[in-house]
Amino acid sequence: MKKYLETLNPLLKKYYEILSEDFPEFLLEYIETPRMQKQDRISCSCGTYYSKMFHIDLWYSSLQHSIAVALVIWHFTHDKKQTLSGLFHDISTPAFKHCIDFMNNDHENQESTEDLTRKMILESKEIMSLLNRDKIKIDEVYDYHIYPIADNNTPMLSADRLEYTLSNGLGQIKKLWDLDEIQKIYSNIVIVKKEDGTPEMCFKDLEIAERFVEGMSELSILYMDDKRRFGMQLLADIMKRMSNLGIISIEDLYELSEEEIINKIRKCKEYNISECFKAWQEGLDVKTSDKEIPDKYCVYIKSKKRYIDPLVKTENGIARISEISEKAKKCINKCLNYTFDRYVYMDFDFDDRSRVLSKKEGMF
Repeated sequence: MKKYLETLNPLLKKYYEILSEDFPEFLLEYIETPRMQKQDRISCSCGTYYSKMFHIDLWYSSLQHSIAVALVIWHFTHDKKQTLSGLFHDISTPAFKHCIDFMNNDHENQESTEDLTRKMILESKEIMSLLNRDKIKIDEVYDYHIYPIADNNTPMLSADRLEYTLSNGLGQIKKLWDLDEIQKIYSNIVIVKKEDGTPEMCFKDLEIAERFVEGMSELSILYMDDKRRFGMQLLADIMKRMSNLGIISIEDLYELSEEEIINKIRKCKEYNISECFKAWQEGLDVKTSDKEIPDKYCVYIKSKKRYIDPLVKTENGIARISEISEKAKKCINKCLNYTFDRYVYMDFDFDDRSRVLSKKEGMF
């Protein structure tokens, strides 16, 4: 039953050990179910892993993220139901992850698939069998928003936000810290009860919290930058165009691996889709403009602003770090003040007039 854990690379095994010294055995059977295993074929990079524009050191799957979130919840609560809610929270994530939100015009919230979580669990006979055996109701685990440690409103720190910040800084987005620094950050967090009785994660030391916020801010800008928004919208539009052509279905995004879908894209000759995808894969950068560029694939889109303003213990009680640290406040404001007031494009288009410029014609 420990087959999946045995397949992890040594770095992720050590990372998991930091998140929880004891791995909860009850998770293993749930991890091995077919529906959860499908998440192991989806990268948390939202498709950017497949382009040379992005320098991603670590393949990190949606399943690996979900397990890590579950371990964080287990570490802080030792509550089985809350932990399972963390494991299931991305079970309805399709290929290329949040690109589907761009397809659904949900660029700024990126929550368009969350309503499918209950349906996905219900349709998995293996998961439902395990839940029934463990006497757990689906309503106790399908919505991790009901558990404040698992998830809460921005800008509070939760298991989900903590985990993707740590793993993205481990190399899934950019290498910002090593395991020793992650251990230092993670071990500095405790749970406190706020005035309304709601629990929330809180840093014990200001200096460590500042380092976390500094890294969070750098990652947040990368989540929103021109290259990433462009890539996510391009993949969303390719999926939409191929769906309209009957080459790929919405169901395929939930059943096929990203590699299988990419193979379909590479074989798609309609509208020069395969050549446009290749140009993006091989491209090193995008271009920007104050106005729309005709006869190019040119997009003007916003994105979700992800940021965290964690609690910190002080001599006078607990406070948001932005209230007590100018350094952290500047980092947070850098995220909040990021603008999307420009068009982003590359020198191709896949409409009826589609053409793809060669390198000799000056694409790059």
